[in-house]
Order: sequence, then structure tokens, then C-alpha cells
Amino acid sequence: MKRLVLAVMAVGMLVAGAVQSAEELHNPGGIGGVESLRGASELEATRAADAMKRFPRDQGTIDSDYVYQPPLVPHTIRNYEVSLNANKCLACHSWKNANEMGATKISVTHYQTREGQVLSDVSPRRYFCLQCHVPQADAKPLVENEFQRVDALR
Repeated sequence: MKRLVLAVMAVGMLVAGAVQSAEELHNPGGIGGVESLRGASELEATRAADAMKRFPRDQGTIDSDYVYQPPLVPHTIRNYEVSLNANKCLACHSWKNANEMGATKISVTHYQTREGQVLSDVSPRRYFCLQCHVPQADAKPLVENEFQRVDALR
């Protein structure tokens, strides 16, 4: 009886393998016909890296697209540490260093608590700059976008 069960299981595995091979012929790459943002390629396949994004150096401030938009960063932030122990942004943008570094000063609102109390250092709720401020790169959009700038800001 055990031999019969083993034989049936072996035949079942062979048939399953043949069906899987037939599916692979119709769907090479095993990606199920799904195309991601990086194209139709196997997950295991290695492809060339995308070109590094270009940042508009020396552009100064970048125009806002909507009211109350946090200012965009006109330079790369690669290798900038912004963590509990360090904040590279403050090396240039703090009130103490901004004039010497030729950088834009942090807004006075970044030195206030929720209750409006003025602090001598950046408020903990405003310490992680990259939550709101992002670098503006010359990069192709990942998805189609029909966003229009607010009329008053044109």
C-alpha cells in the first residue's frame, strides 16, 4: 500500500512539474505579466542602475507650487545624517551658522513649541527636516501627473 501511495505521489509531482514548465513557456521570467516601475524584468535579474538625479545647484530658492509648501532643498542631501544624534542641515541653516555659510536661515517657527513658547534651539517637532523639506531633482515623474500650480503663485 505504501508503494502505491508513493508511486501516485511521484506521478503527481511529475505532472505538476510538466504543467509548471508549460506555464513558464507562456510566461517567461515568472513575473506573471506584471510590469513594475522598473519595467518587465525578473526580480532576480540585475539591470544597470538609473542615472544619478541632477540637482539645480546655485539656483537659490525654488518657487512654491502651493500655499504653505515647505521650501524645497536646491542641493543634494546624499550622505546627510539627520538622526536623533546629529542633524547635518543645522550645520548650515541654523541661525548661528547661516550667514557664515551663505545659507537660508531656519524659520523662527522652527524654534517654537506647539503652545508658542520660544526655545533657544530647534523645537523637537521640527528637528527632522526631511519630513517636510525634500530635494528638488531634475527627474522624470514616476507616474503621470496633471498637477497645476496655484494661480496666485504663477
